[in-house]
Amino acid sequence: MCTTIPIYTLIVWKLDRLGRNLRHLINTVYDLSSKGIDFKVLTGQGAQIDTTTSQGKLVFGIFAALAEFECDLISERTKAGLASARARGRTGGASFKMTPAKVRLSAASMQHPETKISDLCKELGVTRQTLYRYVSPEGMLRESGNKLLKNP
Repeated sequence: MCTTIPIYTLIVWKLDRLGRNLRHLINTVYDLSSKGIDFKVLTGQGAQIDTTTSQGKLVFGIFAALAEFECDLISERTKAGLASARARGRTGGASFKMTPAKVRLSAASMQHPETKISDLCKELGVTRQTLYRYVSPEGMLRESGNKLLKNP
């Protein structure tokens, strides 16, 4: 905040006007508080928040505790979901664009000098960079290509 006039209290019409989500809102209010600026909400669900009063600080503290609880809960659910997926044999991340069949086809095609790389990439549905990650310009398999063929 760039101002030459001292600010003592920030007043907002509704709570959602100040922050995108609860975590952002809490961080903003803590930043204001560390600078000695109080915070007050005039209408809506957050109308009880007025950090100039003990009651307002209590309500805001409850919101802060709920935000921390929500963050921990999301983290626990995410970890449990990933563990469950691993137990079912699934791995995270996007699927590979190149399949073993595409690698074999591209290696065979690239050994012929008349092969146009741009046409081959269009046919395979991959970028030139992805193609070259698996197969060299001479049609030889690279480490990624060999790895994909060994572990499809």
